[in-house]
Amino acid sequence: MTSVLDSPPSLHPPAPITLQDTGLGPDLVMQLTLKTLHFAGELSGSDLAKRLALAVTVLDSTLDGLKRQRHVEVVGGTGPGSYRYRITDAGRSRAALLLEQSHYVGMAPVPLDQYRKYMDEFRRAVPLEATREKVKGAFSHIVVRDSLIDQIGPALNGGHSMFIYGPPGNGKTTVAQAIRRLLKSDIAIPSALEVEGQIIRVYDPVNHEALPMDDEGSGLIAGPRLDRRWMRCKRPLVMVGGELTLDALELRHNPTSGFYKAPVQMVANGGILVIDDFGRQHCSPKDLLNRWIVPLESRIDFLTLQTGQTFEVPFMVLLVFATNLKPGALVDEAFLRRIQYKIYAESPTLEDFATIFENYCRSKEVPFDRALVDEMLETYYKPNGIELRACHPRDLVNQALGLASYLGQERRLTTELLQAACKTYFVVES
Repeated sequence: MTSVLDSPPSLHPPAPITLQDTGLGPDLVMQLTLKTLHFAGELSGSDLAKRLALAVTVLDSTLDGLKRQRHVEVVGGTGPGSYRYRITDAGRSRAALLLEQSHYVGMAPVPLDQYRKYMDEFRRAVPLEATREKVKGAFSHIVVRDSLIDQIGPALNGGHSMFIYGPPGNGKTTVAQAIRRLLKSDIAIPSALEVEGQIIRVYDPVNHEALPMDDEGSGLIAGPRLDRRWMRCKRPLVMVGGELTLDALELRHNPTSGFYKAPVQMVANGGILVIDDFGRQHCSPKDLLNRWIVPLESRIDFLTLQTGQTFEVPFMVLLVFATNLKPGALVDEAFLRRIQYKIYAESPTLEDFATIFENYCRSKEVPFDRALVDEMLETYYKPNGIELRACHPRDLVNQALGLASYLGQERRLTTELLQAACKTYFVVES
């Protein structure tokens, strides 16, 4: 059997040629075929195959069986791909019964075993090897100290979770986003998984950034055609904040639709899961870490279906906890020990602050004047005891430019605009 890693650079599974290659049972493929025709009414063999993300050859035996049962009929066409199939009244009645159990219609799912195999091969084929030069390159668009870079690199190489803490506004979230630039190669994300006959929706258009799948002989991807049940995506970056609950870490079954939605850590598999504002979730930090004690150490997560059936899924996620609260106030020493790398996001120095200010002015195509920054720090920051934060330049420049636009002034920074921006941005207790 062809390895899933035989078609670089996308590391995408090859398309199944027969029903057996899909790993799915004939009954499940029959159900999806009948429900698809129920909504479409009539489709050619190639259009039906496209909707199910399967080859026409995979559906041959299924369609023959449905014809024998008189659930579909051929109404035209000259060959397997061009035959037009129409659902009969008997087929509609059966499809209606199937829809009462599950409303899932669309791409055929991927069996759990094939997903496990793919993730295992992907992990071995795309190891994370961070060097100082690579990390500096990934962070070249932001101002960070070498000490921070030298902490992030080893954490990535070890594949360990990270605890990024420090004062608010110093780019903890930005740092987590920059880490994604070190994750080379794209990844295949299954549209859905099949587990014990149940369907779990995995691909999430909000958190997964789909890429083109050019397997029509362009020469970009060698080897067999690609399995369209998998979406070619960038390595995921999933960010959750104070809205996170423990329920979001488990399978979520929709009784109306009859299928499941994957938990956030499964959506982030192969990429990064950022827990922003850690400590401000509806659940306690202790409960959250308790849920991940086993996956963090074994790289295996356990999920449970409504039937009570528990199954294993790979846990190939880089967990990043970001908080502006004191770590010791959130969890005890035993839990902090399990999060092996603690990275402190320091406030910028005066020179760092000026550099960030200059970089943001350049991105907004606004002239930069260091004297204006020094004046603002001397006349507003220092008298009011305001500490430097990495987010201040971006926010103050935006507010100053917004005020200039309101007043009909030229698009440039002035002392008056920056002073006005400071007065509306900061809360001064006096």
